[in-house]
Amino acid sequence: MSNIRAVAELAGVSVATVSRTLQQPERVSQKTRARVLQAVKETGYKPNQMAVQFRSGKTRNLVVLVPTVANVFFARVISGMQQAAHERQYTLLLCNTMADTSVEASYAHMVHTAQADGVVQLRAHNPFVSSELPTEGLWPMVNACEVLDNVPCPTVQLDNRAAAAAMTRHLLSLGHQRIAMIKGPAKSPLTRDRLAGYRDALQDAGILPDEQLQSAGDFSLAAGFQAAAALLDLAKPPTAIFCENDEMAIGALQCIRQRGLRVPQDISVAGFDDICFAAFSEPPLTTIAQPAEDFGRTAVNLLIDVLEGRLRTAPKVILPFELINRQSTGPCPANPANS
Repeated sequence: MSNIRAVAELAGVSVATVSRTLQQPERVSQKTRARVLQAVKETGYKPNQMAVQFRSGKTRNLVVLVPTVANVFFARVISGMQQAAHERQYTLLLCNTMADTSVEASYAHMVHTAQADGVVQLRAHNPFVSSELPTEGLWPMVNACEVLDNVPCPTVQLDNRAAAAAMTRHLLSLGHQRIAMIKGPAKSPLTRDRLAGYRDALQDAGILPDEQLQSAGDFSLAAGFQAAAALLDLAKPPTAIFCENDEMAIGALQCIRQRGLRVPQDISVAGFDDICFAAFSEPPLTTIAQPAEDFGRTAVNLLIDVLEGRLRTAPKVILPFELINRQSTGPCPANPANS
């Protein structure tokens, strides 16, 4: 087992520089950091992490609160987080919360008990009890994907309203006027903003939004299937269905196929997220692409900047979206099915 002096000698730096590289890498130049880390690798040096944490007062652990790891989009976000944490020598502690506030609170409490340094929260909920939060300055948290309004911590989100309006305008451009929306959970800001964008585009086109065409969902495959069935049972069904995520859109596609209808010849379907299955659904799904990995990378980097004192104000980062036009949307049929 090597020691820190052997690392310093091989790297051609002082023991203090080796220690600083391992404890506060941001204070060391990239060139020196690379040389020290290569020396650490070659000598097999293993620092005493408990001693490092004791001296620095930092664990270099970040808690990540995920509503469900089964969601394909969140899996991509976590991948981006892992990459950023590894690059900055932090460790992720992943919690599959199932949106349970008590579970979130117990994991956020790890910051208060010095088992972790900060939290990345992927839904619009403050996981801390009030007594554990600083009375001034930034919270040790970044809120990403589904975010709270006006919180003293960085947020990372999409312009969901603009993205939903863009997709609705795409369907309108194809001649559709009876455009249904399968929504997400009622309390989600994503649902609120995407519904608002959908209504914006309809109203701009002079179309009064029809409440019958706005179906409740919960972002699951089953919800998309069930909502599509109810929409197809209407006396005057829609000619296009816009789902607030891809999983519900894929569920809707399955329902439509079971009814003997064709997509997009009889009815168009669009989603949101561009998960990996979207391009391989039948037919391939028109959707809004979100930079999922960038959500994760940006959230982790912002949190580390907060923890290391680089941020004094809370930025609100808006990431870009792209409308991906595939084969699940097409011109409005002249004689809509079931009309």
